Amino acid sequence: MVEQDELEANWSLVASNEQLRRAAEALAAGRGPAGVDAERASGFKYGAEAYLVQVHRRGAGTFLFDPTKIDDFSELYAAIKDEEWVLHAASQDLACLSDLGLTPNQLFDTELASRLLGFERVGLGSIVEQLLGIRLHKAHSAADWSTRPLPDPWLEYAALDVALLPDLRDAVASQLESQGKTEFALQEFEAVRTRSPKPPADEPWRKLAGGNRLKSPRSLALARELWAARDELARQNDVAPGRLLPDASLIVAAAMNPRSKGELASNKEFKGRASRTELDRWWRAILRAKTAEPPTPRPRVPDAMPHHRNWPQKYPEAAARLLPARDALAAEAERLRMPIENLLTPDILRRLAWQPPMELTEEAVARRLSELGAREWQYVLTAPILASVFVENHQ
Repeated sequence: MVEQDELEANWSLVASNEQLRRAAEALAAGRGPAGVDAERASGFKYGAEAYLVQVHRRGAGTFLFDPTKIDDFSELYAAIKDEEWVLHAASQDLACLSDLGLTPNQLFDTELASRLLGFERVGLGSIVEQLLGIRLHKAHSAADWSTRPLPDPWLEYAALDVALLPDLRDAVASQLESQGKTEFALQEFEAVRTRSPKPPADEPWRKLAGGNRLKSPRSLALARELWAARDELARQNDVAPGRLLPDASLIVAAAMNPRSKGELASNKEFKGRASRTELDRWWRAILRAKTAEPPTPRPRVPDAMPHHRNWPQKYPEAAARLLPARDALAAEAERLRMPIENLLTPDILRRLAWQPPMELTEEAVARRLSELGAREWQYVLTAPILASVFVENHQ
């Protein structure tokens, strides 16, 4: 086992447009796929933009790009756009890379591939240790990457994360080939690469953790106004909202419906960095909520699928399809040595069980799975199993 301290991480910090130009020239002259990673300041800053972008290519070296000092990443994109990009858990980084104009045309996701291979632990450190025999220290994974200047130990950590990706990619690709899962992985990578971003929620305050505890119209109005006040302050100061007031504090204030500012301040469960320094702000939000129109109930979507927990009591026919189908897919996933959610996502399975095709044939089930978003390899494997289960339970 090779320890991280035994490795030499040769990297260059790129903090100007001129330095980016030289780095892009070096990367264009490199060989093979480009390892790519990004570091955000999630939990510290309001947005989810990248505060460091790392790129490594064999024969070129490792470059750490500082987006706060660089105006245009187009030359970097031109240098690597025709190469395969190797990321670990790509779905976490593609959005912030896209904001910089960096979008891969070919993707290899070592984390997603590791799931398909059946590894129980798929974090980068774990997979690197298992396949490359290198033990990484993950000391700075939760650091505030908006910090400037970035400390050298953090940069060293970031460089090693990306410098090992091309070698890890080759090791993972070999495992995929030996298990006959290369085509599965390629389809999954393309689905991640081309997936459209989720549209913003119409009423984001409804996603407050613990918000389901609030039942009355007034408490919901309080939650709405407190969320909006926190969001405004967080945006103004470029701070993650939860660092000002955690969701739990907003729920506490909304549930108690305080009669005075003093009553709110006296509640020890109402806490957070800005709970007392911005007390006037929170009280103004509460006063607005007390006189505002309460939120309208969420309209019920016609023909919406009810929660599957209620199926055995209220929709026994759907439950009779879902439960044995899930058991059959679990057996197939075990045979293939992969998590069942990678063989077929639970939501797709539930939607199929809730509204199966009129004809319970393999072809009809495969078409329905495709309509619901399953990849070709998924419906080729699962349609025969599910059609058989549905037919058996229909008799």
